Amino acid sequence: MNPNICSLRLRSFGVALAAAFALPLGAVRAELKLPAIIGDHMVLQQKQANPIWGWDAPGTEVKVTLGAQTKTAKAGADGKWTVKLDPLPASAKPAKLVIEGSSRREIEDVLVGEVWMCSGQSNMAFQVGRDWNGDIEALSAKLPNLRLISVPRVGVQELQDDFKGQWEASTPENSKNFSAVGFFFGRYLHEILGVPVGLIDNAWGGSAAEAWVRRDTLEKDPRFQSLMASWKQRETQLASPETKAKFEAALAAWQDKVKEAKVAGTRPPRRPVSPQQILGGQSRPGNIFAGVVHPTLGYGIKGVIWYQGESNAGRAWDYRTLFPFMIEQWRAEWGQGDFPFYWVQLADFKQEKEQPEDAQWAELREAQTKTLSLPNTGEAVIIDLGEGNDIHPRNKHDVAARLVRWALAKDYGFDNIDPQSPTYASVAFEGNKAVLTFSHVGAGLRTMDIREVEGFAICGEDKVWHWAEAKITALDKIEVWSADVPAPVAVRYAWADNPVCNVFSRDGLPMTPFRTDDFPMITAPEKPAVAK
Repeated sequence: MNPNICSLRLRSFGVALAAAFALPLGAVRAELKLPAIIGDHMVLQQKQANPIWGWDAPGTEVKVTLGAQTKTAKAGADGKWTVKLDPLPASAKPAKLVIEGSSRREIEDVLVGEVWMCSGQSNMAFQVGRDWNGDIEALSAKLPNLRLISVPRVGVQELQDDFKGQWEASTPENSKNFSAVGFFFGRYLHEILGVPVGLIDNAWGGSAAEAWVRRDTLEKDPRFQSLMASWKQRETQLASPETKAKFEAALAAWQDKVKEAKVAGTRPPRRPVSPQQILGGQSRPGNIFAGVVHPTLGYGIKGVIWYQGESNAGRAWDYRTLFPFMIEQWRAEWGQGDFPFYWVQLADFKQEKEQPEDAQWAELREAQTKTLSLPNTGEAVIIDLGEGNDIHPRNKHDVAARLVRWALAKDYGFDNIDPQSPTYASVAFEGNKAVLTFSHVGAGLRTMDIREVEGFAICGEDKVWHWAEAKITALDKIEVWSADVPAPVAVRYAWADNPVCNVFSRDGLPMTPFRTDDFPMITAPEKPAVAK
């Protein structure tokens, strides 16, 4: 055979092969492929247009039928096609979604109701079965119209289009392993509203907020220049031959210690963390967005509930910018406008302190509260529900109850519910006292456990903090003073990792931790020294 012809054929085969691998698998096989988020037992968000998408051979006409409506689309050059179903009212009557392209798919048992995404780190991932009443809660979880789906933890830089998972009706068996906060939140909605509810659990323990954001948006924003520069340097180091060699040596040493521990009957040491584990982990910027969020991007949702912040506590100053940025980016990505986004403020944790002092967790809580400046947001304060010796408090039922208040009040017309905890509004200094005024006090302020007010600290111009006495003087006012501070300039409340505090509204919501000062934060980056 002519060598030139042979070479030409090989090149043609290579081009064809490369083009085949560039397309989704379904398109290569010229058959219809759907993402896991679109499958049997799914719940469509009521009263809004819902995207339905998948892949097929490029140029294939695809027809989607649900009830009386039919939508059509053509698969693009990458094989992807998308249609939008017209808004539908809530319905618990199972429907069939039929999709016809190169092949035919029938999606069974489709309901219409409310869809919420449950995101964050380990306290959102915390399972129903681990709640204090988890065994009883699971037994009561036979709810055919409450649907659950979980997204596996995949940390990558390359955008993923799909995941392994499936929608399931809630049962005593599968509910045990689902997000407790998410499940209780969804069950409240299901029972109160009387409509089907779909819950998407994509929480990942130990995750940092920056991992939940598309990486290139972080790289383009100058506010995150230091964060991204630090990570790029770290990535270079982790990928180096030197780091690989050090890990292999550490791994070999660890294996020897495991053998020694087995002989001695002692606990073996922890396995060293590999560079690849870090690069594919839940802290690297963009990893969770690409591997966990992106496969569900665009699916019709009502909103998001979020429980995260522990992993960013040491960088609380940055979180004041990063957290609202993440919410804004998600909303832009989804294209649904400013959908509801409600989060859990960090609980009380760590040792109680004898004297007032600065604290990282206090600063992170403040960053969370400041994010309420975004529209359609809400914060569930749980400063009374934590456990000092456990970062994972086991009472998730009350956490969900405080979250669902936001949804009921702001999204479902329950105007008689004020979901917001008592919130600092203003301060006036009168002689040796500070007079504080609060909003969202409901039927008025009260103390819990004891009559005396606990949790306040006060300082003068010297910025030395002292525990303060305090008294509720009106439905929305508290006076604060200390014999050690004759001329106060600032007040703080519940400003500690694990504060002792006891002010609530008469409706049962704890006061939001706050400070009246703007003193420098301990988590703020150090300013570069000025050259003399």
